[in-house]
Amino acid sequence: MEDIFTRIWHNLVERTEGPMHFRFFLQPTMSLIFAIRAAIGDAKSGRVPYLWRFASSHKTERKGIAKEAWKHVGKIFILGMILDIVYQLVVIFGLKTEAKFYPLESIIVAFALAIIPYLLFRGPVNRLVRMFVKKNDGSKADGLS
Repeated sequence: MEDIFTRIWHNLVERTEGPMHFRFFLQPTMSLIFAIRAAIGDAKSGRVPYLWRFASSHKTERKGIAKEAWKHVGKIFILGMILDIVYQLVVIFGLKTEAKFYPLESIIVAFALAIIPYLLFRGPVNRLVRMFVKKNDGSKADGLS
């Protein structure tokens, strides 16, 4: 089991320097842009930060909240998986430095480059924007409400 984690870590680190490494800048940037847009919308409508809203909502509401995030970053996630599959095919057949295809690694890379930046930045950007933007009713937005 330890060998699997070592291999995954080694392969993930190699992706940052090999062919197609530009995606390690492009995908998180796109994810951040969508997170900022969503956070500004949340702040203007007076909604609480995303992860807080997700964690404190009822089980039935979470599905809708998750769909909202997927609508923003789903395409980036799928593009990330496609790019990683192409990367692995280039490494396997073009460079011949790997012998196997690892689909789980494609999912891990896509998740790390698309979903994590979105989740990490949507809430803090919401809080920052709320400090400077007034609510729709004209009163000033308070801290974490």
